[in-house]
Amino acid sequence: MPDSILIVDDEKEIADLIELYLQNEGFQILKHYNGASALHCVENESIDLAILDVMLPDIDGFALCAKIRELHLFPIIMLTAKDAELDKITGLSLGADDYVAKPFKPLELVARVKAQLRRAQKYTASPSNSEDVITVGGLMINSKTHECLLNGTALKLTPTEFSLLRILALNKGAVLSSDELSQQIWQEEYFEKGNSAITVHIRHIREKMGESFENPRYIKTVWGVGYKLEYS
Repeated sequence: MPDSILIVDDEKEIADLIELYLQNEGFQILKHYNGASALHCVENESIDLAILDVMLPDIDGFALCAKIRELHLFPIIMLTAKDAELDKITGLSLGADDYVAKPFKPLELVARVKAQLRRAQKYTASPSNSEDVITVGGLMINSKTHECLLNGTALKLTPTEFSLLRILALNKGAVLSSDELSQQIWQEEYFEKGNSAITVHIRHIREKMGESFENPRYIKTVWGVGYKLEYS
């Protein structure tokens, strides 16, 4: 069964263009032009990934993203204005996994969609190995079940957050730069995220873990270098 992609954009020409390119890749498309109908779709359809425009006629894409994240963890890609850094950071802070600035190249958006779906799906499809379950202190990451527990309490992580935390756990004690983390997460070299995306995702994970920025017990910032995961 093909993956189902939700497209939400009030500019019909852009929504139709995205639909055309994704349909050519074999995806099933659910297309909406406002937030209200999109929310109704999310409540009644099975969705594997959503593409949300920031500017919508009723509720903005940020509010729509936050509402979806209350109950769903499928990947979300935000469509932001060109060079609108604040929009990008806001979207990531509300649980989006990626962003694409308008105007965009349709083939790049298709590549982003495929990368997000690969990451969301690969763990349950992977064979059993010694890296399926990683423990660091009271933190347990299970790649096969895509679960993350902290002291027995489940953390509600997005696919990108889960991937980031898993990479840090696999490299326990080693410092990884934002560039190294970006390369491992997004995998494509032309995904020029910069440090801001990783910084926002790290902050989001720390918040969900109840971590103190000043004195974290798990995710440590090594200033000028990057991040590492260890228990203290």
